[in-house]
Amino acid sequence: MNSTDHSSALWLRRFHPAADRPVRLVCFPHAGGSASFFHPVSVRFSSAVDVIALQYPGRQDRRHEPCAPDLATLADRIVDELLSLDEKPTVFFGHSMGAVLAFETAWRLEHKGVHAPRSVIASGRRGPSTVRTETVHRRDDNGIIEELRLLNGTNPDLLGDEEILRMALPAIRGDYEAIEKYECPPDRTLRCPITVLTGDADPRTSSAEALAWQQHTEGAFRMEVYPGGHFFLTDHIRAVGDEMARELGIL
Repeated sequence: MNSTDHSSALWLRRFHPAADRPVRLVCFPHAGGSASFFHPVSVRFSSAVDVIALQYPGRQDRRHEPCAPDLATLADRIVDELLSLDEKPTVFFGHSMGAVLAFETAWRLEHKGVHAPRSVIASGRRGPSTVRTETVHRRDDNGIIEELRLLNGTNPDLLGDEEILRMALPAIRGDYEAIEKYECPPDRTLRCPITVLTGDADPRTSSAEALAWQQHTEGAFRMEVYPGGHFFLTDHIRAVGDEMARELGIL
């Protein structure tokens, strides 16, 4: 295995061999999240889709690597990895921090003129140029755990396992710092369509803030609202999967 292959294996996870499929779905996890969050997506789609889940540094088998210092650096690294793939029709799906990262990655690829996705699905995140003052990354460990409980996206077993939780906290803190310091120019737009998915009781994204994604695309825009909070998608996994299938053209 050469160094490029090794790097790609670290960043790009395929849970089921499907590199020869005609379309591709690239999944961008939330803050503190890992590629394994999207294993159910791979189970559903791998017979027809090349499903790739990104594994950011700083977690699970990459826990000894430092987290990216900011989202721009992380997006640049992801671009480098995606450029190593063969080009095919691709959809990006990102949840929470991953939605912004999918947007930034797509914007870079569109400017390069290669490997740009044909659409982006932004889930559980307000429009990239909306502003909230958030400082979760500055809290102590208990303060970060309180935020995780509020969002209800962390496995209850993890929250109850002190040792595993302490191992995960550095990545969670690092991701929160990257997303909370992120700034997006209000005129930054994609040429491809954006579909937004949001929960009607998300404490971190109002309907108006989710609708603000519309100003960041020159293409078609659509927003779907689901019952639930920040991690509404775990309760509506089939419906969210149908949205992915629709964008991939396989529904």
